[in-house]
Amino acid sequence: MAEKSKVQLGFFEKYLALWVLLCMLTGLFLSQFLPELSIAINDLQFAGISIPIGICLFLMMYPALLNIQLSELKKLAKNPKPIILTLISNWIWAPLVTAFLAYYFLAGNDQLIVSLILLGSSPCTAMVLVWGSLANGNQEQNVTNTTLNTITIMFLYAPVVSLLTGIQNIQIDRITLLLSVFVFIGIPLVLGYFSKKFITNRKGHKWFQNTYRPAVAEIAILALLATLIVLFSLNGNVLIQNPHEMIRVSIPLLLGFLIIVGLNLLVTKFAGLRYREGIISVIIGSSSHFEIAIATAISMYGLDSQAALGTTMGLFWEVPVMLSLVFIGRKLGQRGFWKK
Repeated sequence: MAEKSKVQLGFFEKYLALWVLLCMLTGLFLSQFLPELSIAINDLQFAGISIPIGICLFLMMYPALLNIQLSELKKLAKNPKPIILTLISNWIWAPLVTAFLAYYFLAGNDQLIVSLILLGSSPCTAMVLVWGSLANGNQEQNVTNTTLNTITIMFLYAPVVSLLTGIQNIQIDRITLLLSVFVFIGIPLVLGYFSKKFITNRKGHKWFQNTYRPAVAEIAILALLATLIVLFSLNGNVLIQNPHEMIRVSIPLLLGFLIIVGLNLLVTKFAGLRYREGIISVIIGSSSHFEIAIATAISMYGLDSQAALGTTMGLFWEVPVMLSLVFIGRKLGQRGFWKK
């Protein structure tokens, strides 16, 4: 059953954009004064994957996949229009718009192009629950949509990324892409489902929701921030010498957000959705699953790659953009943009 209570931003979530910025700066500082630390962490490898970073990436993914509620999928037939519109945005125009902008603005830099495609092809399944609650949207629809996204990303993420990179003949390791989906979505999904079932049977649903989930969510953010520190420390010299790379990748990211949000606002309005359904469709249809994008970029290209940095910039901009969307959506709702 979807949660009825009002969700509030936790301490880490509320200032996530600030923590990301501080971690970027800390990583750049370490790259200049203590580069051996990050190199040593990255060198602890098994089968080419950094063990500490692999653990951090798993911890980033696991809490998001605790959100899956298969029983909610039964409600699809009750009001399918907003769900269908969101799926179209997630799997058709968001990936296409992002890929087109990446081709145009990042021509000649295949890794940065791939980083944007990884972001644009990954519908969000975690933070949208918070954004939707802050916007006072329909949380039943939110839970149903995020559950459906979790399932569809298992089957559609690798094919969509492969198709969009193939259009420009960008060579990617498709085996690693498939393995990333299995390792960072499939395994946490299974563990999330069974651990949730086990914990709720032993401790109760209330303890799971109010104690366990918030605790692992904060661990996930700490794991994300630790990964960012190592990522930026390994890339520090390149970034300090070429700061324009972060600006270059930010332009199509922000323009993409603007186009996709605007398109979703218009579509939900002309489709005749009410505010509570419309705002959820816009939020989910305009956000990305930056955790899987970062994890996949690191798996395919390494922690010290431009692809990893490109997906990180997606995280950096998504938080303020989505908070702004919550504010704008509420204002539009008050002015009758959607049906009452």
